[in-house]
Amino acid sequence: MSATQATPRGMRLHIGIFGRRNVGKSSLINMIANQDVSIVSEVAGATADPVEKPMELLPLGPVLFIDTAGLDDVGALGKERALRSRRVFDRTELAILVIADNVWGVFEEEVCQEFKGRGVPLLVAFNKCDETLPSEELVRKIRDDLGLASARISAKDRVGLPELKRLILENAGDDWFSPATILSDLIPPDGTAVLVIPIDKEAPKGRLILPQVQVIRDLLDHGQTALVTRETELKTALGKLATAPDIVVTDSQAFQEVAQKVPREIPLTGFSVLFARLKGDLGVMIEGTRSVAKLKPGAKILVAESCSHHPIGEDIGRVKIPRWLTNYVGGALEFHHVQGHDFPENLTQFDLIIQCGGCMTNRRAILSRIMRAKEQNVPITNYGLIIAFSLGIFERAVEPFLPKSMGA
Repeated sequence: MSATQATPRGMRLHIGIFGRRNVGKSSLINMIANQDVSIVSEVAGATADPVEKPMELLPLGPVLFIDTAGLDDVGALGKERALRSRRVFDRTELAILVIADNVWGVFEEEVCQEFKGRGVPLLVAFNKCDETLPSEELVRKIRDDLGLASARISAKDRVGLPELKRLILENAGDDWFSPATILSDLIPPDGTAVLVIPIDKEAPKGRLILPQVQVIRDLLDHGQTALVTRETELKTALGKLATAPDIVVTDSQAFQEVAQKVPREIPLTGFSVLFARLKGDLGVMIEGTRSVAKLKPGAKILVAESCSHHPIGEDIGRVKIPRWLTNYVGGALEFHHVQGHDFPENLTQFDLIIQCGGCMTNRRAILSRIMRAKEQNVPITNYGLIIAFSLGIFERAVEPFLPKSMGA
């Protein structure tokens, strides 16, 4: 596997390609990737499901292009294809709207309004310019009325790619050139973090899970020290240090055991809590977590995982969190689970949403879920925060992120 392919999808800029059927979306992504990634056909509706292509786009770095089915697809099957394409909106961080033959109507207007409302940059690609050039009237409308940048391309003849790439780089945002920190900003420049990593049935054999690896890399990139241990050896590891560590970070499933072994004066949090800040909105999720105090037996809980995996043993989302939360509430709760990109449009039936850490998806996808939850007045939290709350150590777990005057 190449270094480019090895970069996790959640760390790539997600670029969604949208448009009507047969405007050349698949041809465009093939042109950008310089290979046949998507099926190209003269028959409208050849793309059934979103097609993803990870690649390197210098100087931006790793990106993920997502080719979608036509938003104007018809029939029962066509409507399902269009629905799947619209779900890509939630994880798109930069959008490209492809048009051809000077066709601009309700579909294009809807796409513009959708991404404007989400605050997502949108570019327009005039495709098939080898056949028909865009009219000056349409160019002015897109540039002056909508304030959108555009490029003229011919995906078939591979014309206009440099201009399109330039626009992508200009509209990607500064965050992609200055990656966010995960833990390093919470401790001194020469600080030490103890990372507690249990090895259980769900730990991948021979390797660490992604959040753990990313935290270690973040510390190394900033010249800080990471001491890695299991919860069973934590007390011995702490005793070997000449000075107390600046923070202890644990897998959320070991929160209770670790909290008992770490002196109160040493800051403590969890990997999943770190990712609530990195991938979502920690403030909103803290607020959502505190609403758990109002839950009553019989409440409906949505557990959302952003990756698809086969549950084994004491699965955190299906066994441990339901058990801990049920014990806290003091009565049976009704749990519903979704995986991958699935996420209900209507959330009002739920009393609480518990999102996983989101290590396998991007921040835009998590923020889209948070936004939808807020719009429908449904509290949302994540795995680490809900576990800490259920076990009675929530305030300690979030203390490292609060202003010093607010801490204990």
